[in-house]
Amino acid sequence: MNEIPDPATPFPHRAGNIFKLQDLDVDTTDNGENIYNEENVYGVKFFKATDSVYDNLLHCLSSKTNSKDQFSKIIYSPFNSSYTPILQDYIRNRRFNTSTTRKPLLIVTPLKESDVQTTIICAKQIGVQLKIRSGGHDYEGISYVSNVPFIILDMFNLRSINIDIKDETAWVQSGATVGELYYSIWQKSKVHGFPAGICPTMGIGGHISGGGYGNLLRKYGLSVDNVIDAQIVDVKGRILDRKAMGEDLFWAIRGGGGASFGVVLAYKLKLVPVPPVVTVFRVIKTLEDNASDFIYKWQFVANKIDNNLFIRLLLQPTTIKNKDTMRATFIGLFLGDSNSLLSVTKAGFPELGLAKQECMEMSWIQSVLFWANFDNGTSENVLLDRKGGSPNFFKRKSDYLKTLIPKDGLEGL
Repeated sequence: MNEIPDPATPFPHRAGNIFKLQDLDVDTTDNGENIYNEENVYGVKFFKATDSVYDNLLHCLSSKTNSKDQFSKIIYSPFNSSYTPILQDYIRNRRFNTSTTRKPLLIVTPLKESDVQTTIICAKQIGVQLKIRSGGHDYEGISYVSNVPFIILDMFNLRSINIDIKDETAWVQSGATVGELYYSIWQKSKVHGFPAGICPTMGIGGHISGGGYGNLLRKYGLSVDNVIDAQIVDVKGRILDRKAMGEDLFWAIRGGGGASFGVVLAYKLKLVPVPPVVTVFRVIKTLEDNASDFIYKWQFVANKIDNNLFIRLLLQPTTIKNKDTMRATFIGLFLGDSNSLLSVTKAGFPELGLAKQECMEMSWIQSVLFWANFDNGTSENVLLDRKGGSPNFFKRKSDYLKTLIPKDGLEGL
């Protein structure tokens, strides 16, 4: 049998939780144990590496705490029945959940901050790459895919949220989701929120360390504009707050990717005020409705209209009555009632033709559900669902326009 090249997938022969030994004559000993020529096992290079890394990591971790049993409960190798469910729980893109996707040698699921410290020190000591995952929401699987042998440090157990309404702040651990944060704020106050993304299953660690933006952007800026402190474990295993890490590092982990500089344990966030009643709307136009005119005008309006109003534009190909066309959906959030909203749109974006019957007044937490595409009347408890729906295959890329798209350019899309 040919040797498996290094870039090859470590699991080409896997079916569920069973490892198939292919092209191999297996004998048994007198006590029933399988025996085989190890060099003929398809994938043995990976399994040898896994065993070696597992043993070395566990030995290193245990030496730091004198507790081997403690760490054996939070380290998962491919031979553990929980390995695959834990790996797949936070894979949001099925492109990276295939038989040809290289898998981690081990998954470490820390239960406390000291577990993170020792994992960083030991990964460095044994010379293996460490990938940090908080929610797995990155489109390219950056937190759980690599071209070299690696370990995942999965932060999902570190997800405590402490809200201080009097101080209008919240300490949020990296493993918490945006939905859990919104829910926790709502439990404490109906007139506070936080400017983060519209997808509830995003992990706080990745979302905020990458910048973070959502539909409160125009009023309150990016998520990182509202971070006032943080805790990070550096490459030496030290836990540093804002004062200890210094302003340069504090600046870097707010938009530069936390995993580029260490492991962010938690962020301290400044909560923002929201009114008791907000208004949302969804207006749809097609090419037959002269959608390109609305889109063209939106470019001039979106960043200049009242800061209490955020209008998202979604362009999608669609088929209506067997005819291919383009659909433009204008989705809005206004921090105020519908009458105030209509006054704003009439003055600033009359072309949209927003009507009273298209406006829906609700609480801020209900608007979170609306923007996440949940049906009206859905319980706020859905925000506690960390996994969301089944992942799909997709490819996406974000970009920013530096110049306006002319009308003929829009029609060419």
